[in-house]
Amino acid sequence: MAWLSPALVLIAGVVAYPVLELVKASLNSYSITGLRTGSAGLDNFDKVLRHPDFGTVLKNTAEWVVFVVLITIVISLGLAQLLSKEFFGRRLVRWAIIVPWAASLVITARLFTLLFDFYHGLIDRVLVALHILPHPVDFLGNDSWTMPSMIAVGVFVSLPFTCYVLLAGLSAIPDEVYEAARIDGARPWQLYRQVTLPLLRPALLVASVLNIIYVFNSFPIIYTLNDRNPGFRHDTSITFMYKLAFKSAEHSVGMSAAAGVFNVLGILVVVLAYLKVVSWREAVR
Repeated sequence: MAWLSPALVLIAGVVAYPVLELVKASLNSYSITGLRTGSAGLDNFDKVLRHPDFGTVLKNTAEWVVFVVLITIVISLGLAQLLSKEFFGRRLVRWAIIVPWAASLVITARLFTLLFDFYHGLIDRVLVALHILPHPVDFLGNDSWTMPSMIAVGVFVSLPFTCYVLLAGLSAIPDEVYEAARIDGARPWQLYRQVTLPLLRPALLVASVLNIIYVFNSFPIIYTLNDRNPGFRHDTSITFMYKLAFKSAEHSVGMSAAAGVFNVLGILVVVLAYLKVVSWREAVR
């Protein structure tokens, strides 16, 4: 316990205490200046559940998390396989992949805001010049394109971490296992499906769980790319919380805290369900 005490104090200070304050705030009402005006009981939770855009926010959150995590894992598997091979310039490619990870999320999101710009954006110009699009598209202003555009940026910034986690997992697989499988007559696809993927499961589990948490709580990308759009049409739960307190007609800290409690419970349920499914599949096998 003496050795664990620094970590326990840190967890109590940056996890337990904020959670308690969040729950406390969700049960009270506050003025626009942040002063407590009295107890609200469960009224804040009821207001959040009855909010007309709450269903839209939940739908956006599910789409955002599922598509970003799934696309990131699939692309990262291919990139990790590529970077595990010897080729000219491999070190340079590895360095290049780190750049989105090292850069600030706000800076990256702002850069993509300029790239997606309807009037001066480079992406529109290139796609029109290559005749992929017949005319420029307002990626961040058109309701049909806003979420796919944000998902593309989410995948871009999630690739480095995921790729390196899977690359570490691939590096830990002994070459002798592949040699034995080849001697037994395994073909490349059989090697990948019956050797690589099963032995890569721990790395995939770590990458998936951490990505679910990071993407679920991703604020800078959604807020920066979506700040020009009014209302909550393209918001996820994390930006919904912020707008309830500071940018919506409600201006309610209590409602924002209640939405935060729902957010914490939501991510816990999703992660626990994922871990349960993975454990069940391993037990079956």
